Amino acid sequence: MNPTDKVDDLLAEAGAQWRATQPSAPEPDLDRIMSTKNTPKRRWLIPTLAAASVAAIAVAALTILPDHNEPAVAPPASKPTPQAAEGTGAAGKPTADDLLVRNGDKVEVNGDVVAAPGKDAMFCPPVMSTLPVVDPALQPAPSCDQNGVKLIGFDPARMTGAKTVKGVSVGNAHVVGVWNDKTITVEEQTAYRTPPPVDLDALACPAPAGGWPSKPSNFESKTVQTFLAARQDEIAGTRYKYPEGRSRKAPVVIAVGVAHGDLGAFRKAFETVYQGNLCVYRGKVSLTDNYRITDAVNNLLVGRNDLGITASGGQGPDDGTVPISLLVLDEKATDTFAPLGLANFEFDVDVRPVR
Repeated sequence: MNPTDKVDDLLAEAGAQWRATQPSAPEPDLDRIMSTKNTPKRRWLIPTLAAASVAAIAVAALTILPDHNEPAVAPPASKPTPQAAEGTGAAGKPTADDLLVRNGDKVEVNGDVVAAPGKDAMFCPPVMSTLPVVDPALQPAPSCDQNGVKLIGFDPARMTGAKTVKGVSVGNAHVVGVWNDKTITVEEQTAYRTPPPVDLDALACPAPAGGWPSKPSNFESKTVQTFLAARQDEIAGTRYKYPEGRSRKAPVVIAVGVAHGDLGAFRKAFETVYQGNLCVYRGKVSLTDNYRITDAVNNLLVGRNDLGITASGGQGPDDGTVPISLLVLDEKATDTFAPLGLANFEFDVDVRPVR
């Protein structure tokens, strides 16, 4: 047996052990297989970074540091959760004004921290990467100097999940302090705070009397898809929702956000071609406007690594707004995106103001 065979055997054994720990897949429901032939394409922009920076940050954020930056996904509720009245749409999302940070403001960060000997600790935002996992012995020491935030007065010994990798302390923490040009003077340092779970199946409509029934849908039919394709100037997109979990017999609800026009009139027209559970709610940005804004952002951000954007574009939120992930929403960022309408974006920031 050669060395390659031994590696194959180890990988096969590890895969078998992993599969043994996974729950059984639910029985497939052929009535719910989703076609994507008429589904609007999602567009995503990942700003270009220098290769060396990507490698260093990817190692720190994706390989060595604990994965604590993404919010947990809420488990399905066993009973329908009371929802807002139909037409209210998503609520409670912070606006650009709520997230704006200026020098001298009190801010907070919550996530991964790298502390190299003889240097100030650095808060490291999560960075997307397609780099393969390499031999740990070949990985550079954790670092995010070019894209992180300097933490003056941070105590590495108090990090959550702290460990040392190649002489560098890594872990995570929640920090409150004063912001000044990618530097936070620490005033409070506490344990990392797990983000609240995100309910991906929350509906902007109340359940009907007796709850959502489990019944078939013709959403993927040509007639329905043709109807929706002709109304991209009106709708903010469509979503499959599973308010009672994703078991085989659980109900499925089609949620349609309407950005322009009367909700009642749209529902009445849609129900002439659609059969199944339906939630019609008020969206913000139509599909047509979303595509226009996303293309404009793609062109606007060419060569703009100074904005600290880690991901942008596409359709993330239910209301059709364009999601942008960035380190901090400062005046430079707001000035950049203001011509496209700040209300048309959903900003996901790592540095948040403390009001």
